Amino acid sequence: MSDYLTSTLPGTGGILGPNPDDFFVEEIPLYVPCGSGEHLYLTVEKQGLTTFDLLNQAARSFNVPERDLGYAGLKDARAVTRQTISIPGVTREDGLKLDLPGVQVLTAEQHTNKLRPGHLAGNRFRIRIFETGQDARQRADDILTVLAVSGVPNRFGRQRFGILGNSHRIGRAILQKDFNAAVYEIIGDPAKITHEGWRAAASAYRAGDEQQAIQNFPRHCRNERQLLERITAGQTAKKAVLGMPRKLLRLYLSAYQSALFDRILVMRMDTIRQLWQGDMAYKHENGACFIVEHPADEQPRADSFAISPSGPLFGYKVRLAQEQAGLLEHALLDKDGLKPEDFRVGKGLSMEGARRPLRVPLSGVNVRTIEGGLELEFQLPKGSFATAVLHEVMKCMSEDDRLAGGLH
Repeated sequence: MSDYLTSTLPGTGGILGPNPDDFFVEEIPLYVPCGSGEHLYLTVEKQGLTTFDLLNQAARSFNVPERDLGYAGLKDARAVTRQTISIPGVTREDGLKLDLPGVQVLTAEQHTNKLRPGHLAGNRFRIRIFETGQDARQRADDILTVLAVSGVPNRFGRQRFGILGNSHRIGRAILQKDFNAAVYEIIGDPAKITHEGWRAAASAYRAGDEQQAIQNFPRHCRNERQLLERITAGQTAKKAVLGMPRKLLRLYLSAYQSALFDRILVMRMDTIRQLWQGDMAYKHENGACFIVEHPADEQPRADSFAISPSGPLFGYKVRLAQEQAGLLEHALLDKDGLKPEDFRVGKGLSMEGARRPLRVPLSGVNVRTIEGGLELEFQLPKGSFATAVLHEVMKCMSEDDRLAGGLH
C-alpha cells in the first residue's frame, strides 16, 4: 500500500518558496455577475490576510454587518490570492475605492444574490519550488502527465489537522464522548509546541498544575486558557469542551471526517481509477452519486473521467457504499468504535456527511525551470488542495512545510 499514486516515479524534492508570491492562487468563478442587483461582487488580490480577515476589514470599511458579506472559498494569508467577496448595499464606485493594506481591488460588479461557499468552479495555482534535485523538470513533467490522465488523489493532507497535527484526534474524542481526552489534546503535547509560553502551559497541565498552566498561556491561546478556567471553576470536561466556540468545535469534527477520508484514499490508492462492486460512484459533472451494481459496465465512464469512486465524509445522513466497498467504509468507523449516528452531536454540531471523489481532474498544467528550481502551474476543481499535487510531485513534503491553506 503506497501513499503515492505515482510511487514508481521519483519526485523532484525541494522546498516551497519562502515568499508569499511563490504561492499564487486565483479563484475560477462559477458564474460572472450580471451587472445589476443588491450585492457588489468585489474581486481583489491580497496577501497577508486570510479570507476572514478580509471580510472583517471590508465590513468595517463599508459599515455592513460581517455576516451579510459572502465568499466562495477560503484563502490563506501566506500566499498571494485572488478571490471574490460580495457586499450588500454598496455601489460599484464605492467598492472600487476600498483601501486596505495588502489588498488591491481588481473588479467590482453588481449581482442579484449573495456569494455562497462553493460558488466557484475551481482554483488556478502558480507555485515555485526551490532546491530541487537532479532532472527536476523531467520528473515533474512525468508525474504531472500521469496525474492528468489518472487524476489527482483528492487528499486533504496535514494542513487540515491544525498546527499540532491533532485536530482530528480532538474531533474523534468528542464523538467518542471522551472529553478528558479531548481536553488533553486541546491543551497540546509540549514536545510538539514551538511557542515557549504555550509549551510551558502544556507542561504545567501535564504535571497536574492547572493554575500554573492558566497563568502560562500566551494571549493567542485564549480558548485553551478559558477551557481550563471553566474546568478549575468546577465544570465537567464535557461542559467545558462543548462550551468552546462552535466554529472551532466544527473544525475539530470536520478534521476527523477528513482524516477518515484520507485513510480510505490511501487504502484505495492502487485502484483509484477502478470501480468496485457496491461503490458509490461520483459524477464529476454535477456531484451526484449512485451505487455501482455492475462495475464492468460502468468502468468505461470512469476511464473517460466522467465518474470516479468516492469515499465518505462520515456523518449521520451520508449514504455509505455497499458490498466490497462498503465493508471497507464500515470497518474504518468500527475500528474507532463509532457509528454514523454518533455524528448527530446536537447543539449546532451535528454533521450530516457527504461523498467526496477519491480523485479529481488536473488541467492547465505547465512546468517552467526558474533560477534555483521550478515553477508549476495547474488548475483543480473546488474543494481540492494544491498540496495534493505537490505531495506527488515533490515526494518530500513534511509536516513543517509552509502550506498555503484555504486552497479550495
